[in-house]
Amino acid sequence: MSVSVSEKVSPSSVFAHIQEMGHEQVVFCHDAESGLRAIIAIHSTVLGPGLGGLRMYPYASEEEALRDVLRLSRGMTYKAAISGLDLGGAKAVIIGDPAKDKSEALLRWFGRYVESLNGRYITAEDVGTTTHDMEIVSRETDFVTGLPEAMGGGGDPSPITAYGVFLGMKAAVDVLHRHDSLNGKRVLVEGVGKVGSYLVQHLVQDGAHVLITDINEPRLQEIKQRYPSVEIVPLGEHYSADVDIYSPCALGAVLNDETIPQLKARIVAGAANNQLADEDRHGKMLLERGILYAPDFVINAGGLINVYTEWHGYDHDLAMARADKIYDTTYQILTRALDAKVPTHQMANAMAEERMRDVGRTNLMFL
Repeated sequence: MSVSVSEKVSPSSVFAHIQEMGHEQVVFCHDAESGLRAIIAIHSTVLGPGLGGLRMYPYASEEEALRDVLRLSRGMTYKAAISGLDLGGAKAVIIGDPAKDKSEALLRWFGRYVESLNGRYITAEDVGTTTHDMEIVSRETDFVTGLPEAMGGGGDPSPITAYGVFLGMKAAVDVLHRHDSLNGKRVLVEGVGKVGSYLVQHLVQDGAHVLITDINEPRLQEIKQRYPSVEIVPLGEHYSADVDIYSPCALGAVLNDETIPQLKARIVAGAANNQLADEDRHGKMLLERGILYAPDFVINAGGLINVYTEWHGYDHDLAMARADKIYDTTYQILTRALDAKVPTHQMANAMAEERMRDVGRTNLMFL
């Protein structure tokens, strides 16, 4: 299914758009006094309850928020399926600036809406929310994960997310070069926030020559101080940088008509969600240019794996063992896609859909 980020969602087309994306349920949540304006999108519960993080962001419009939550929740369905988890896909967004608009009342009202869904949606932290926020949400619902370690949760999922991206990157190198060492490889990481910074650590330890870029200049200097060998690249010049691997770890839709022709990297492997601005067109463009794309929802699944493990009683070793499988899954997707001469995201989608069909039929036997 191809979805363009430029697509407009008008009130008259909301139901048509939801139907096109294949969602089961979309819930609009509102509380005037706390200022809560939230949307919960449940894409699929075929494999289990829909689990996905709560994103708080100052969206320019309600239709932008709706577009984002629909895309993200659909991505969670495929991420859970390709990762072998017994989960469906869902996501939630709160319209607002987390630095200004977040409050205990707002989060607790959101928790009450989650509770009203009776387990169809399980929430967790995401961009603009924290483990502490999840603790507040948990006062109103049990359907929350990503809790602080002191409460028996898995804590910050960023380290395991970065670890999965690192493994996916190594698998892509293995497919092209018949070895998975990143020693000497030039890797550009766009976005050195929580996940990106942990990824830089893995890359430096593996001997890669790391280049970094970010809109946050103090953050760049902090990473440079921590890892003196890294090279800072001005934002905007990074697409055409002479590197082996481009790793987008910030915003989505970075692979588009403007950026793909600039890329010199042979591999794209990063943590950002929805990197392809238009799945079909831009996935095909990467294939035609001979750029191997490690599908984002495959290699950034470490965070989902972490909160899934927590939902069943957190065990760090078990979470890491599950994340280790990202390497083999990525390798299988990439090799099968190259053999079939199809875009890698299409192969990943097909494999995820195959599991949903097969396991979905099994689940129906028990209804």
